[in-house]
Parts: sequence; structure tokens; C-alpha cells
Amino acid sequence: MKISQAPAERPTAVLVLADGTTLYGQGVGAAGEAVGEVCFNTAMSGYQEILTDLSYAGQLITFTAPHIGNVGVNADDVESDSKSMAARGAIFRAVPTNPSNYRAQLDISPWMRRRGIVGISGIDTRALTALIREKGMPHGVVAHNLSGQFDIESLKKRAAEWAGLEGRDLAKDVTTLTPYAHTENGWEWNKGYGAHDGSGPHIVVIDYGVKRNILRRLAAEGCRVSVVPAKASYEEIMEKNPDGVVLSNGPGDPAATGEYAVPVIRKLIENKIPTLGICLGHQMLALAAGAKTKKMPQGHHGANHPVKDLSTGKVEVVSMNHGFTVDGAALPANVEETHVSLFDGTNCGIAMKDAPAFSVQHHPEASPGPEDSFYIFKRFVDGLRKAA
Repeated sequence: MKISQAPAERPTAVLVLADGTTLYGQGVGAAGEAVGEVCFNTAMSGYQEILTDLSYAGQLITFTAPHIGNVGVNADDVESDSKSMAARGAIFRAVPTNPSNYRAQLDISPWMRRRGIVGISGIDTRALTALIREKGMPHGVVAHNLSGQFDIESLKKRAAEWAGLEGRDLAKDVTTLTPYAHTENGWEWNKGYGAHDGSGPHIVVIDYGVKRNILRRLAAEGCRVSVVPAKASYEEIMEKNPDGVVLSNGPGDPAATGEYAVPVIRKLIENKIPTLGICLGHQMLALAAGAKTKKMPQGHHGANHPVKDLSTGKVEVVSMNHGFTVDGAALPANVEETHVSLFDGTNCGIAMKDAPAFSVQHHPEASPGPEDSFYIFKRFVDGLRKAA
């Protein structure tokens, strides 16, 4: 499938794919070039959380919802402070309009400039999404230049030569460099974020690219939360005397990050430390248990994915963001499948039969997305309290 699009009138941006597909539009956000894997996200809202999710490192996000940016941006809805480390670029159908929302503090374009996100608008995102569904996530370059002058052959070459995400450990690039304590609770309407009093079970979160709302949900469940870098050793984690450990979300190939993370996770499992994995953390818990992961053709990215909890029969609508998956057909005997995607049957959760460890592929913290899976945090914390 090829997309055919004539140059926009006085284009100031272009998207060039590795196969030479060239789409012109109007620039949004930072000027310059961004190379990455082109994926699509089907969420109808929450673009600010999506663009600041570190799991999108190395990717260019195509938003299938046509109107992105119209409610502006604010300081409360970011998932990370790391500039240029989350999404590399953004692809929109319509040019963002002036925001109309009482929470808006800034327009999306200057906000994207501050964060170094290169964007393009005026793209036929339906056709681009169909291409990704048919052929998989291509490598591409988004270029934004007010002069409208682009070296298309050079951009095509850059996209074609980009190494891609397979085999790449990106968690080391986005993780915190130093341990820290998190005290912020969940957001309340017209109140903002509260502060946790520091009591309750102590959770150590291994940061592979953690979203703030994961930390907030743990605090909201009454936990004291400490965050450590991705390469923290088992001994460094245990020095903090945790009641439980959370393996966070993050970007890149889980097998690559697993080279240093899996030995640590195996020690947690062997020593019966209660462990919860989320997204990349789910995949690495599976690897530590002896399972395998694989790259997906187009991944799962959106806030409207149906997932079935096999332990209860309940179907949840969840938020997802992943391009790799656990091979559910080849789980070890001591691992039970707990959740599956109702879109394609891929694995979305596991529990170990011989250790207090379980994980989910989706994002139970939402942000953006429905709150159907908040119970995952309650289930984990209730288990800690019962074991105390």
C-alpha cells in the first residue's frame, strides 16, 4: 500500500518513510528533524500524557483522533520531565487550534517546541494508519522547516538507515540517575495532587521509564514509594527494605534491557519478594521466569483496548502502549496466563505459581485512559498487607 499525497500549499513540514513515501504538511512544535519508528495511537484524548510517556522513546506518534491540541496543555498532565527523551515526533490530521479549556496554560505548539518534539499536521492519518496496519510500523523522519526546503533523498536515506528498536536498550537512556522518594498522591478535581504522609507498605519502583501516575497510584493506595535507577542491583534494592517491588514501564526491546535487569528480577523471584510488573516490567518478569518476547507488527497503542481478566472473567477497557509482547503460547509451567487482549489474543498478564509475582501488559494507572484496572494496584498492596 502506498499513500499518495500532493505537496501542501507552502508546506513547512514533511514526513518521509524508509520506502520513499513522502507526505507534506504544516509544521507544529520544534523545528528540525526527528527519526524513529512510526506508530499510531487510537486514544481520543490524553495527548499530553501520551507525548510525555517515556515508553515512546524512539517513536513518532500518529494520532488517529483528528483534533489534537484543542484543549491545550498544563503542568499537571505530564508523565515525565525528560525533554526529547519521550516521543521524538508527532503526526496530526488537523492543524491545532487555539485551546478552549479552563485548565489550559499553553498552546500545544510552543509546548512541543520547549520539549523538542517535532510535529507535522495536515496528514491523512487514516491512510497512514492503514499502511501501518498492513505493513507494520515503518521507520520514518519528520522534518519541520519554516523555509519549506527539504532534501527528500537525504531524509529517505536517514529513515532507511535508522537502526530501529529491536535489540536496543532504551531504559538506560530514560531512567533516573539517582534514587528518590515519591510522595505525590492521585489528582483530584479542582484540587490537584495531594501529598502522601509516608506511612504504609514500602514499595521500591525500578525505573525503566516510569510514568508519574504509576507512582501516584501506589501512593494513593497508602504506600511509601522509593524509586531506583534501572541498573540498581539486588543488594541496592534490598538495602531499602522494601515490602514489595514494582517493575515499571519503559521503552525499547525488553530482551536488551533484560541483559542487566533479568538477573536482578530472578533474585527477587528466588527470594520471594512480592513483585508487580507493568508493561516493559511485565515483559521482563516473563523473561526472568523463562518466557520469551517478540516484536509486534503494529503494537498496541491507545486507551480503548479490551482485555479479559481470566481469573474473574471481567472484561476491562484499558490503556496500552507497547510494541513487543510476551509469547503467551510458550509460557513455562510455573507461569499462569492471567489476562489476554480481546483484539488479537496476545498475552496481557501473567502470575507466577511459585512466587508472589504477577504482571500486566496494559497500563493499570491509565493516564490517559479508563480507570477499569486501578484494582491491580489494590490487589498488589492488599497482598502486601496480608503478608505483613
